[in-house]
Amino acid sequence: MKAVWLENQKLELKTDLPLPELQAGEARVKVLRAGICNTDLELLRGYYPYRGVLGHEFVGVVENGPENLVNRRVVGEINAACGDCRFCRQGVPTHCENRTVLGIVNRHGAFAQYLSLPIENLHLIPDNVDTDVATFTEPVAAALEIQKQVKIGPNDRVLVVGDGKLGQLVAQTLALSGCELLAIGRHREKLDLLAARGIQTGFEEAAIARSFDVSVECTGNPQGFEVARRALRPRGTLVLKSTYAGRLEIDASAIVVDELTLVGSRCGPFPEAIAVLAGDRIDVKPLIQAHYPLDEAIAAFDRAQTRGVLKVLLDIN
Repeated sequence: MKAVWLENQKLELKTDLPLPELQAGEARVKVLRAGICNTDLELLRGYYPYRGVLGHEFVGVVENGPENLVNRRVVGEINAACGDCRFCRQGVPTHCENRTVLGIVNRHGAFAQYLSLPIENLHLIPDNVDTDVATFTEPVAAALEIQKQVKIGPNDRVLVVGDGKLGQLVAQTLALSGCELLAIGRHREKLDLLAARGIQTGFEEAAIARSFDVSVECTGNPQGFEVARRALRPRGTLVLKSTYAGRLEIDASAIVVDELTLVGSRCGPFPEAIAVLAGDRIDVKPLIQAHYPLDEAIAAFDRAQTRGVLKVLLDIN
């Protein structure tokens, strides 16, 4: 099969890979659409030593699996857990000590004609949800996870730092909470997408120091982290939503003196994400800026790495 292969921080379109082997309890999925995200780009830059097929945001059709799923569109949670470790027994499979992670850790990913995942990881997509829209299920779930970890309501002032792909989804999902929200970034045209949804936006200077209860850092760069930290009131919460390819230096004394809480946040609830997309409670279509066939995947990555570009989708099958 065809697939996008990452090795030694170089991409290659392979055409001779075998179909994914199915372990007990797994299904084989024919991939329809897949999205290139910042994690894929960070893997390419070497943030984690992954070798294999990239990609974890996808929509596909089950070809080999339970009768109730065969020939139906699905999305999939990316962590394949063992079910036996202490985290699995505690109901936290995303931190399974023996997990594989689709396109990230020891499991070939979605930039391929086929992938395999545990059946329990798969979720049906309602008929009213377009395939392009459904491709955003995984990042929308990740955005919603913030509200699972941190209680946010109408009385909270919340800052989102970053107007890229992730920042767009985080801001839209946080707006559903009714909080007093400000999203900041560097690109007027991207901020205008959020402003069109009724979200207050601005540039860095709009984030007044020590005036927010919660800040969410979505840039993955040290300057974004510092802006998010500086904006917090004492005993505020700083949510880290982006991976960092390099090391991050922080002012630990400021965190101690202001008694700030740091929260790492990644994977989130797929059922809630599907419901949000099916109910048109957020709008992801303006984020799609290009489609490429799988045969042009290398060019798609070049486009995705271009400054200012939002979501690039691969049309697989």
